[in-house]
Amino acid sequence: MDLPTDALEEWRYSRIDALDLDRYQPAAVPAKRDKLAPLPDIQGLVAALGSRITLVETHDGHMAGLHAGDRDITVERLSAPDAPAVELGAVAGEPDAFAVLNRAFAPAPVRIRVAKGSVANPVVVVHRVDASNAAIFPRILVEVDELAEASVLELVAGPAGALVVPVTELDVAGGARLSNLQVQQLGPEAWQIGLQASRVGRDASLVSAAVAIGGDYARLRTDSALSAPGAESRLLALYFAADHQMHDFRTVQHHRAPKTQSDLLYKGVVANTARSVYSGLIRVEKGAGGTNAMQTNRNLVLHEGAHADSVPNLEIEDNDVRCSHASAVGPIAEDEHFYLESRGVPPDVADRLIALGFLDEVLEHLPYPSVADGLRAMLARKLNAADAAEAAKVGASKAAGAGSRPDRGA
Repeated sequence: MDLPTDALEEWRYSRIDALDLDRYQPAAVPAKRDKLAPLPDIQGLVAALGSRITLVETHDGHMAGLHAGDRDITVERLSAPDAPAVELGAVAGEPDAFAVLNRAFAPAPVRIRVAKGSVANPVVVVHRVDASNAAIFPRILVEVDELAEASVLELVAGPAGALVVPVTELDVAGGARLSNLQVQQLGPEAWQIGLQASRVGRDASLVSAAVAIGGDYARLRTDSALSAPGAESRLLALYFAADHQMHDFRTVQHHRAPKTQSDLLYKGVVANTARSVYSGLIRVEKGAGGTNAMQTNRNLVLHEGAHADSVPNLEIEDNDVRCSHASAVGPIAEDEHFYLESRGVPPDVADRLIALGFLDEVLEHLPYPSVADGLRAMLARKLNAADAAEAAKVGASKAAGAGSRPDRGA
């Protein structure tokens, strides 16, 4: 298959033409090490959930560990000889070359199944990335049986300059509930091209959330199909791009059946010379009357060199629907500055409070409230680093300008 190009609408504004696929090789099985370098932020998020979790760990895409903490949850490797990977692609549909690459090279696809009618303890999946110049293909399939309730926290992290192509499939059966949160904290040279696909059944509900902090170029496409009457989904994301990063989000709220509901809120911050892209589509098929769908994307631009694009879309093929979208891109409002400064808040502190408060609307509604404080600390440190880099840049520019002025005594 040909790789996509930015001539395609769904890859418009992306960096896909800068991808050199020949630079990467599928990651080999990692050599055994006595001790890996710690990832304190990720370890802190896992620890915040306590000990009653099911923990699945992969290292450079290969299975590294499994701690099953709930008898209502079954975890298995689909690549095992007695478990052929017939289920892969059942939800995702293998829509592009990257999903096909993932299916071809994923060394340890994992299926997580939650038993019918159960209320399961949290599942945590940690995808650790350590191999530089490697292509890494994490893949998980989550199946929640009828009337069950489950939550999955997926962490993609590591310092290496790798190409990471994660695919997550979520299948929520009738009357079931699933909450899913993916946190991406990759190194500053890493690329991510990810896909999350979900299928929500009759009277079932899904909360799907994403947090993007790391990476050089980090893309996540989220396709949510509401396939039976009464299905509901809520899609949430927050992203913070700084320095030369680019965060790229594409979403599809796909209403295939009548009387379904979806709600989307994506909020992002861009700083320094970073970029972000959001492109979303609400698609209502013929026969999906009674659909209720909302889509909101808002972006805060902190520095003059930063840029954000927001492209909402509607595709409606039936009557008797209620669909709306909203988007905004802009700097911190002057009246917000004035309000805080008039009460004695220094300008730099005011910027910090406004930026973190802007993202807090999403943080407050994420699955796993216990991890919110850890995420706030990660975002605060990144904001401090972005502001320090910008201050240094402005200071260097002023110094260069002063050095070029003629001597007043000449």
